[in-house]
Amino acid sequence: MKSLLHSIYHFHSSIISNSIAAGLHRTMATAVQPISPSNTRLGWIGTGVMGQSMCSHLIKAGYTLTIFTRTQSKAQPLLDIGANWASSPHAVASQSDVVFSIVGYPSDVRHVLLHPTSGALAGLSPNGILVDMTTSEPSLAIEISNSAAEKSCFSIDAPVSGGDRGARNAALSIFAGGDESTVKRLNPIFTLLGKVNYMGGPGKGQFAKLANQITIASTMVGLIEGMIYAHKAGLDLPLYLDAISTGAAGSKSLDLYGQRILKRDFEAGFYVNHFVKDLGICLRECQNMGIALPGLALAQQLYVSLQAHGEGDLGTQALILSLERLNNSSLKSYS
Repeated sequence: MKSLLHSIYHFHSSIISNSIAAGLHRTMATAVQPISPSNTRLGWIGTGVMGQSMCSHLIKAGYTLTIFTRTQSKAQPLLDIGANWASSPHAVASQSDVVFSIVGYPSDVRHVLLHPTSGALAGLSPNGILVDMTTSEPSLAIEISNSAAEKSCFSIDAPVSGGDRGARNAALSIFAGGDESTVKRLNPIFTLLGKVNYMGGPGKGQFAKLANQITIASTMVGLIEGMIYAHKAGLDLPLYLDAISTGAAGSKSLDLYGQRILKRDFEAGFYVNHFVKDLGICLRECQNMGIALPGLALAQQLYVSLQAHGEGDLGTQALILSLERLNNSSLKSYS
């Protein structure tokens, strides 16, 4: 009897040991297999001003990329260099392990990711990852994360800063919120686009980006007010901008937009319409938090005035137009 019990004990111990070993092996195999072009299919929703350049970096790095955007003709340059076309966000996700989105408004994010039939999450396999790079609402980022978890998937909110130039040069600042281990796993992809900064749990990437937009808004107002003042004072504006660029007044906004403003180049690296959207989200969040940020409110009103003049599709550097009208003054002589 003792011999029989001993045999049974060793038999079950062997099964348990083998099961544990197999589980550890699978876990270790997953853990040591970093994301690479050979094992990870990527999807991308939204190939606008930012998305075009970001997608091109991924394709050039060797990733298989499936894309969807509302107007297929705008994605043609990416199709020409090897991207695959899908007819919907759902179709993108069904062919992808990681799906990125960078669209216009929170309503667009909700539609392309959470729509029950055509949305990306509905087409994503278990363990798939959604990465939303749109500047959107923190509460929506948390909702997407919870919905993804219900499907045994993951969601990262990862809005970016750096504009069209940052996208072209793969020099974006990426603010990531969500599961930290998932963000680390995505690092091989993020490094192709810029520098990733882990900000905390779901929604924290969006909060960081909104704080970034608040800083930019007041910086842009200061830059352009300084230019108006220097012009009225009779200074040579190109000389003035060069002089302040290496001092305490130097800024990324000055580097990106100073010369564009002088040349009357208002082509959008970042649309006024989208900036008004971002600042509106900021103001709603301020109300939720019970804080007053008057600089933010002023900047938002000045940008809304551009929309009122039909200038919402210009770049954010078009703020000069609002200040010129306010002061009945023009910097056109420098163009």
